[in-house]
Amino acid sequence: MNFEDFIIPAQPVKTEKWQIGNVVSESLGEDGIALLFLSDLRGAGRGAEMQDFSQVRKNFYRLSRLDFEVPVYDLGNMISGKTPQDSHYVLQEVLAACHSKGTVPVIVGGSCDFAYSLFYSLNFQQENISYTQISSTVSLSGEGEEITEKNFLNRIFSTKNFNIRDFHLLGYQKHLNEPDSVRLIKEVDFDIIRLAEMMNSTDRVEPFFRRADMITINCDAVESFSDAFSVHPQVNGLNRREICSYMKEAGLSENLKSVGIFNFNFSSGNLLNHQLLAQMLWYLAEGINIRRSHPQNPDYDTFVVLVDDNEYTFHRDTFSNLWYFGSDENAALWKPCSREDYELAKRGSIHPRFLRE
Repeated sequence: MNFEDFIIPAQPVKTEKWQIGNVVSESLGEDGIALLFLSDLRGAGRGAEMQDFSQVRKNFYRLSRLDFEVPVYDLGNMISGKTPQDSHYVLQEVLAACHSKGTVPVIVGGSCDFAYSLFYSLNFQQENISYTQISSTVSLSGEGEEITEKNFLNRIFSTKNFNIRDFHLLGYQKHLNEPDSVRLIKEVDFDIIRLAEMMNSTDRVEPFFRRADMITINCDAVESFSDAFSVHPQVNGLNRREICSYMKEAGLSENLKSVGIFNFNFSSGNLLNHQLLAQMLWYLAEGINIRRSHPQNPDYDTFVVLVDDNEYTFHRDTFSNLWYFGSDENAALWKPCSREDYELAKRGSIHPRFLRE
């Protein structure tokens, strides 16, 4: 199948030499960032007609390209399939093409269930996937034949060859969630972090992004004012500066292979909403550029802490000043942590997640 038959190229946007749109290419290339815009919102109980992406695209293209070296490709707007499953199939073909070229696909729009396609594509390529999701809600429903935003996590977790090592759910709000779903996530030793723990500073949850292979953002987790930012708007959520900070953290991931930004309200009449999504994309690109400038073989300072007669080892990357936990000789097996985790260990407290096998 030629997936290009299902994609409408983006309309040209006039830009100046200093703007990022001046270096965006329409053709998929290697070792870059590939944008693909989706319209299919059937998984969120909406329609699948083509959305107007022009405002987001214009606002993104006209931001500064600074000294970005990572290529940016805009593949265009994907036509929704006859059924949601058709849309998933086409998207999986695009994802496979991006991965084959070492390019990070960034899926913009569509409903949250398209996270399943991001997982499905990676699941064929590697084991021990680390998945970080920003969402105000979590649902583990197994109901329905069609994949939806309510059951896609259940579909992921029940996949025959289940390769997720870590799952981090960030930004959930207790008053919006069924207690049983939250309890089940905790019972299987996955991490679930409340919105309150993410506000004002990224330090607390940065480690959950650092080695993520796949990151998805449900725009419902971003606060809405005057006009809806997402298809299920909420008055409480991450503010504009916070979500941009977390997009940069996403781009800084050492293992990043796929990103999805779902449930955005493209029909919003508020230009500021389109500007915010454009800047979220820009901060993601900035993070990817910064990460690729880091040394491939970093040096570490090592610290050993004694807690209840047990020795625990922490490491600090001397270049990035980021912290890790683990005693294995292979640094890839260390668990990302924060300096606060190290300081707590010195006071006799080890977080239980560091002790999981």
